[in-house]
Amino acid sequence: MTQLIDHGVPVQRALVLHPTRASQADARDPQARLDEAVGLAQALDLEVVEARVAPLRARTPATLFGSGKVEELRLLCEVEQIDVVMVDEALSPVQQRNLERAWKVKVVDRTGVILEIFGRRARTREGRLQVELARLDYERSRLVRTWTHLERQRGGTGSTGGPGETQIELDRRQIADRIAKMKRELTEVRRTRTLHRTARKKVPYPTIALVGYTNAGKSTLFNRLTEAEVMAQDMLFATLDPTLRTVKLPGGRPAILSDTVGFISDLPHELVEAFRATLEEVQEADVVLHVRDIANPDTEAQKRDVEAVLEELGVTVEEGRRIIEVWNKADLLPQDEHDDVAGAARRAEAALVSAVTSEGCEALLRRLANLVDVTPEIDVVLAAANGEALAWLYRHGRVMGRHDQPDGGLHLRVRLDGQALGRFERLFPEATVAEAAE
Repeated sequence: MTQLIDHGVPVQRALVLHPTRASQADARDPQARLDEAVGLAQALDLEVVEARVAPLRARTPATLFGSGKVEELRLLCEVEQIDVVMVDEALSPVQQRNLERAWKVKVVDRTGVILEIFGRRARTREGRLQVELARLDYERSRLVRTWTHLERQRGGTGSTGGPGETQIELDRRQIADRIAKMKRELTEVRRTRTLHRTARKKVPYPTIALVGYTNAGKSTLFNRLTEAEVMAQDMLFATLDPTLRTVKLPGGRPAILSDTVGFISDLPHELVEAFRATLEEVQEADVVLHVRDIANPDTEAQKRDVEAVLEELGVTVEEGRRIIEVWNKADLLPQDEHDDVAGAARRAEAALVSAVTSEGCEALLRRLANLVDVTPEIDVVLAAANGEALAWLYRHGRVMGRHDQPDGGLHLRVRLDGQALGRFERLFPEATVAEAAE
């Protein structure tokens, strides 16, 4: 399969274009989209020498841009010695081919760049499978461009094509076979993940999933809450492979926290489908934390993009799922705005935090503990000599309160799930167990 970016060149000079039309309704700020596109290009180690918002009166089927704009950009590529042009929109195979011919440089679209980033960053076998599946689906539609150098006229009597057509059909068949094989392997991955989730439910630990726009600070927050060391960098798509860790909530109850791939506007449909197995962690979570970069001026538009993907996955508030907005990067807010944002967070029932400074993280953990810990409290009275029962309760339950009695015994306020309570009563029949008094 052809590579979207030539890795053999140490540094490639790039021109980034964000096409925009005045008629677009509810369009995001063009400059914010351009800045995001530059971030995508830089994530591929491209040297962005020029970045422009390119207004469009109408889409030209052959080249997207009008002939005058195509010529203007051709001259720019020549003067600036551009190697790669990134167009921040999905190009058809014909448009991509025609622009490469006109500008005499490599042309990549938004989908291709995102797929290339995913291909570089995926580390696990599952992640690589998912990325490869998405890339094959993308490349399949571009075989007409890939094989234009092959002869199509020589040979045959009209009933058979030339060698170029034979190669195209062979290549399409090979890609189709690889796609079918990878889909079977991903089905097995999904089955394995389902088994793992079933095993976790038997523990049973509640599950909490982090979702959000790419570079919103999910991995930094994940590290802060779990004291883990997942890679967290100020770049788009720093995290691709899902990571699970245990977090200890206030009161002693553990929970499983899942860090997932970041979302982005106009996420390629191929990737939504390919990453469905990974995003099932979000679908099955007891609580979803929607992490937002509250210091980003485009944060509201990013929120809408994430909610659109969540809705496609079936994760909606209307279904009764508990979704908490976490307004991250409070440390980047100007001092005169911090108090206003904190008040807005309270009104929206959001959690204002800074994963870098830990501001608000303890309050977030307490809120999570109250959400996931629905086990009723019970009163347990133990004799002074019953240390074994006391140790058992600390290992298998959450001791919420402890009071020494005059006779040396202990009165405990404990949370135990139904299964653990039954085991405790069988193992220690001498203990006095009652529903907790109000």
